[in-house]
Amino acid sequence: MNKRRIGSKYEDIAACFLKNEGVMIIDRNYRNRYGEIDIVGRKDGYFIFFEVKYRKDEAAGNPAEAVDVKKQYRISRVADHFRIYRKLKDSDNVRFDVISIMGSRIEWYKNAFDYIPAR
Repeated sequence: MNKRRIGSKYEDIAACFLKNEGVMIIDRNYRNRYGEIDIVGRKDGYFIFFEVKYRKDEAAGNPAEAVDVKKQYRISRVADHFRIYRKLKDSDNVRFDVISIMGSRIEWYKNAFDYIPAR
């Protein structure tokens, strides 16, 4: 199985997990020239931008640690575009979460990182 298929499979698993946790999925694989956001959802008055990371075991480290500052910056740029495209207000609450999947264990890191302003 190629990386794209594997990623898609685990994004499906994450989306199912999030729905079971009461998240309304708004969009998946939202892309623009800056990159992609795996899942956009809404819960408890927040628009939530989810990054999904998978590792089959601990050999490659914790999946959540792969969301480094460079990746956070890219996600922030894509989120900016999403907010403009969907006409979100500046007053709308947003946050950035990470779904980490290692083997069959799923962890949800809420408010995993702060928005990084454009340079």
